[in-house]
Amino acid sequence: MLDTQALQYPRNTSTRRLFDLSGLWKFKFDSGACGEENGWQYGLSDYILMPVPASFNDFFTDKNSREYTGDFWYERDFIVPGEWEGMSLFLRFEGAAHRAEVYINGKKTVSHEGGFMPFAARLDGLVKFDKPNRVAVKINNELSLTSLPAGSTKLLKNGRKMSKPFFDFFNYSGLNRAVKLVAVPKESILDLSVEHKLTEDGSETKYSVTTNGDNTVQVSVFDKDGSIVAETTGKEGVIHIENTRLWNVLDAYLYTFRLRILKSGSIIDEYYEDIGIRTVEIKGRDILINNKPVYLKGFGKHEDSDIIGRGFSLPVAKRDFELMKWIGANSFRTSHYPYAEEILKMADREGFLVIDEVAAVGMFESLMNFLEASSGKKTDFFSRDIVQTQTKENHKAAVSELITRDKNHACVIAWSLFNEPETTSDSAVKYFEEIFIHALKTDPQKRPRTFALIMNSTPSVCKCYGFSDFLSLNRYYGWYVNGGYEISDAKEQLIDELKEWEKAAPNKPIIFTEFGADTMPGLHKLPSVMWSEEYQEEYLNMQFEVFDMFDSVKGEQVWNFADFQTTEGILRVDGNKKGIFTRARQPKNAAYLFKKRWESLALDYKSTSSCRY
Repeated sequence: MLDTQALQYPRNTSTRRLFDLSGLWKFKFDSGACGEENGWQYGLSDYILMPVPASFNDFFTDKNSREYTGDFWYERDFIVPGEWEGMSLFLRFEGAAHRAEVYINGKKTVSHEGGFMPFAARLDGLVKFDKPNRVAVKINNELSLTSLPAGSTKLLKNGRKMSKPFFDFFNYSGLNRAVKLVAVPKESILDLSVEHKLTEDGSETKYSVTTNGDNTVQVSVFDKDGSIVAETTGKEGVIHIENTRLWNVLDAYLYTFRLRILKSGSIIDEYYEDIGIRTVEIKGRDILINNKPVYLKGFGKHEDSDIIGRGFSLPVAKRDFELMKWIGANSFRTSHYPYAEEILKMADREGFLVIDEVAAVGMFESLMNFLEASSGKKTDFFSRDIVQTQTKENHKAAVSELITRDKNHACVIAWSLFNEPETTSDSAVKYFEEIFIHALKTDPQKRPRTFALIMNSTPSVCKCYGFSDFLSLNRYYGWYVNGGYEISDAKEQLIDELKEWEKAAPNKPIIFTEFGADTMPGLHKLPSVMWSEEYQEEYLNMQFEVFDMFDSVKGEQVWNFADFQTTEGILRVDGNKKGIFTRARQPKNAAYLFKKRWESLALDYKSTSSCRY
């Protein structure tokens, strides 16, 4: 059952309390999967200390630890203040990759599948007040056909397990996000949903509040100056705001929606959300924000940085937004999993557009999917019974969690429900249909839905593109296909495919959600060769020329924002080097190329143009 309160962002208010358990936790590998049998849920011995939040991998200097696959444990003590007695208590885990079991004072309390979404361990009746309590967490990072992301786990001859991902990024694992101790009133606000509509004199927001009681709910809306602009009572209703300051691209404005449960004039519970009022719609070949067309300029990204891996870092997130503003971007995709909530809050404040992606990556069975994506290979991933049952249920649960957590963010303009899945088999169609319908039913705002199409998914063979409200193309003509001196042929292939897409889907906008060329920073060659900074610019200029030829292309999100870590191999030089910035967040030459281009493109670029091929 979906725990909406666990997905609600925790806040300190007049009625709620919050304590961050970030810091050093006890940590231990469990290669024999014998932790419970040996009583590790009651306490660890022979442990090391591990920072939380962070991936565990890159702290180590030995390869067996860095590459570890299997069970591993975290543990720490915490104290619940006596003044919290009588409140509902829980530990909120903001991300444990990829599955977790939580023990409170030795008692198993909750299990969760999926490494990128929050879940809660309920503490009522399990903890002592003003005395030490113990939380132990068993996490497993193995990949399978049913995990999101998907992959396999190989047993080496030496008895060690090895992750074999069907995706091109490192399988960073651990408590990648914070763990927080939360106290809320017994009768409390569990969820808020909003849906906006523009009117002649302002806006109307249809709202719905879920509580676990019957007392009156008051909804007050404040502007940035703290003045009340609207107020009403009731768990459901419509809020009218006059002269609304709309949330716009790179021009964000947030209202504060304050929710209170009242009884005889007393406040039982209080919660608030900062919400931008805007609409999003696909109309013909245009993407409309507040009824005005926009052209997306931005990136595919990763939560990936040196030392902490996929662990959330507020300083890294701040640097990323400053770089995106500097370069003239207005959007990004959360490739290939939901990001930490703080990143979406930054996007809300900065006015960035976000394509929010569920962790359904690897549904094209290949250990080198980045190469075999363009080879014509068919994996028939969705033909397996276990995929059509267990994987699908995990996928639906992940979609429900994603939309429930992120549905009120103004920055989120679309849901991406898969990245580069196999789409050429009949078995994929039913699976896709169920996932797309589920997303539509779950989202109160009925945002556009899409998925990122692998290079094998061309108009003549893809059976699933019709489910998307706009097409998201991952294409590497000039890199994986006809790279180097053959780039002139690559250009013609890209043009030919876009012509096919315009015929196959004449009323759908196209976003390039991936395109790029690996580049070693500082490698220069005249004339250009692949991997040099000169070739990256040559490749990008070819892409820009083609994008500008087609009216249907309404956005470009280059792969990738920054270099990132991958599984090691002969085709990866310590990771993927397609970044426009280095992993240390410094610009390659291509960054200045993008800055010049993106600063010259109007927000409504190509909204009234005609194709020119």
